[in-house]
Amino acid sequence: MADSAGQGASEGTSEAASPRTRPGHRRVAQWTRDYVRLPGIPDEYIAQDGTPRAVWSRFFDAFASLAPADIERRFGAADRHLREAGVSYRAPGESAERLWPLSHLPLLIDEAEWQQLAAGIVQRAELLELVLRDIYGEGRLIAEGAIPAAAIAGSAEYLRPVCGIKPPGGRYLSLYAADVGRGPDGRWWVLGDRTQAPSGSGYALENRLVLSRAFASLYKSMNVERVAPFFEAFRDALRASADRDEPRIGVLTPGAFSETYFEHATLARYLGFLLVEGDDLAVSGDRIHIRTVAGLKRLDVLLRRVDSNFLDPLELDASSHLGVPGLIDVLRKDGVVIANMPGSGVLEARALLGFLPSLCRRFFGEELKMPHIATWWCGQKAAREEVLSRLDEVAIEGAYGQGVPGFQSHGPVLAGELSATERERLKAAINERGIDYVGQELVRLSTMPVWDQGRITPRPFVLRVFAAATPRGWTLMPGGFCRIAEQPDARAVSMGDGARAADVWVVSDKQVAARTLLPASDSVRIRRIAGVLPSRAADNLFWLGRYLERAEATLRLVRALGMQQRDAVKGSPNQMHAVERIQRLLVTWGAASQASRTQPAKVIAEALQSEEQFGSALSLVRSAQRTATSLRERLSPDAWQVITEMTERLAHEVEDDDGVVSAAELTLQELASFAGLAQENMNRAAGWRFLEMGRRAERAINTVRFARQFAYDDAEAEDLDILLTLVDCQITYRSRYLIGPILAPVRDLVVLDPYNPRSVAFQVQALTEHILSLPALRESGLIERPQRLAVAAQAMLTTAEAATLDAKTLFALEQDLLNLADAIGLHYFPHGPNASRPEKLTGLA
Repeated sequence: MADSAGQGASEGTSEAASPRTRPGHRRVAQWTRDYVRLPGIPDEYIAQDGTPRAVWSRFFDAFASLAPADIERRFGAADRHLREAGVSYRAPGESAERLWPLSHLPLLIDEAEWQQLAAGIVQRAELLELVLRDIYGEGRLIAEGAIPAAAIAGSAEYLRPVCGIKPPGGRYLSLYAADVGRGPDGRWWVLGDRTQAPSGSGYALENRLVLSRAFASLYKSMNVERVAPFFEAFRDALRASADRDEPRIGVLTPGAFSETYFEHATLARYLGFLLVEGDDLAVSGDRIHIRTVAGLKRLDVLLRRVDSNFLDPLELDASSHLGVPGLIDVLRKDGVVIANMPGSGVLEARALLGFLPSLCRRFFGEELKMPHIATWWCGQKAAREEVLSRLDEVAIEGAYGQGVPGFQSHGPVLAGELSATERERLKAAINERGIDYVGQELVRLSTMPVWDQGRITPRPFVLRVFAAATPRGWTLMPGGFCRIAEQPDARAVSMGDGARAADVWVVSDKQVAARTLLPASDSVRIRRIAGVLPSRAADNLFWLGRYLERAEATLRLVRALGMQQRDAVKGSPNQMHAVERIQRLLVTWGAASQASRTQPAKVIAEALQSEEQFGSALSLVRSAQRTATSLRERLSPDAWQVITEMTERLAHEVEDDDGVVSAAELTLQELASFAGLAQENMNRAAGWRFLEMGRRAERAINTVRFARQFAYDDAEAEDLDILLTLVDCQITYRSRYLIGPILAPVRDLVVLDPYNPRSVAFQVQALTEHILSLPALRESGLIERPQRLAVAAQAMLTTAEAATLDAKTLFALEQDLLNLADAIGLHYFPHGPNASRPEKLTGLA
């Protein structure tokens, strides 16, 4: 069988023409020469009769029209896009992100076969919706013995507080997913149901964007079904589920350290929803509200990516910090639509799989259109005895979740691989508490082609198919989320196990119309404000601006110190004194260690690249990158790319002073690029203002510190010259004054000049204007603290004279600016009692 499969792979590609006349035939033959279907395992490329499937032959014929160098270039472009866009995930238990591993070949499914698969998914989704409706409603299935009560109650995902609550919006399942693979008979089989908060649709979208761009002509010629209509239908269905015409919809995420946070941000950005965390939300009355910089704003729909038990610490898991206290009560009062309904994860329990065929006959009077793995729940005597009698022929799984109770393995336990002692312990556990275990038929995953160093090779895969509930029925994403195992023999695939992802192409014989999420122009009400800005997002934007500005200040000091070292003249005490001041400032800022203070070269190296010093340029840019991670849905790919490139540049070891100066200058240019992107591309809404306020506040503080250090009362010309360089005012000063640096003119230019975009006065004026543009959070009519501090600082800078601007005055100004920055944070961001803003509750706003 294996030999014939391999022979079919090379011969089947030449059915339409002879090898001498068919373009690329030799290339296809070379790619597929060693492709052999694994014995007894269904394969996507090689059909059961040993010949290549037509859809794959068509693909490889088109693929072979590309030159080998062109193929490699396109593969490289796809990898580069993933890296520059920051497409990433976290493996379970890891804190660091991994680059998204995308396979260069898609999984292909013929349109006719897809229709059969889709019919089975739709039937299963509707069946599970009816089961949920009964479990949390009338309870007839348990009362009449169709499902044993223990099979439901034994699951931690069965939530008693949800019983009797009719789902607002009318649906328990708004999004359903099934993991599928080919069974031994060549048909598609269900490997598992995903009803909790199905993940992967955002990554499927990203996979499509990357591969369709890398192989645009091939993608078009293959007539691949578009995924945009699915997301459009899903978005419209969530909107229709709310009780007002223009609802506010949020994607509830556990936060930036979630394993799939990038996907949450992708979905929020693509669908036009708000990305929110539990701390962003508050209950007031019968509604859920978002904490925003303009007060509380009503939220109508939550697309949750937080597991049910963590949604409400008052009625569910009391230790949760991810949810919203009182959320279940709001749900009970029909105050918010949650997709999927809390408690829907109970259907993921393997204990229920064995009952689905009879439930399908009960509800629909027909058999399941798509079978699943044979499963025996050991909570029933007959099933338990069957499993124990065939212990070496089945895989033992946990009945209600990941892992097998009493065993360390995260996957199935195979009795044949256990020691005699462990085997007896497993049998005893099943006999003692069988409700916790299921036995499942041993299944090896079907395989698909992957590209491996110029050839294709079979690898096991799992396909996750998504279905969205809409007013017109279930709509399927044509394609889905595919995970590929690295090992040829695999029983499960997790992205944390070194797996790859693949795009999934449903291929049609006819031309496919291009679709996007853009609606018809006459159906959209024109608006110019992007929407509300959650306080957490404003906080992150504010600190993103501050971190980047701090990094710029440190880089300017590093560059100045490097240039001073490179150009230093022996025996020039003034110049050496200036060098010492730069070193002292870098140490004071936490950019370099106290032990390195007398070694300029070491100070430079630490200030630029130290991972231990919190104030180094590398540490600050990494802090900016971490903050930007929480803003993925608000940052453009170009902005994210700039931050990524800065981090990579500073992490690369620099060997000499020239390299330090060069690295600092190039990073400063990238910081200028980010500032330009923000200035030219960001909408002038609240988000842009908070980013600007962070930059302006930090620049003002740093400029005053520079002035205190280098424009002190007895400053020499060398000190003042360094100050002008640090604040980028050399050209401006020389154009105004025909003499060298003098204290009073330099202080005026750097601190008091409102026309100089690098001066303290300019920053404070900008801050004042931004604060005045933000909504007031108090209804008393009194001036609020941030505005009061800004106006006071601006008045001081407007009325001060350079001749009287001594070190004491500069120090007092620095403290005022630090207080202003703190006041902005305390006033607008979610800290303690200031977070809820009850006096600004806006009801239906």
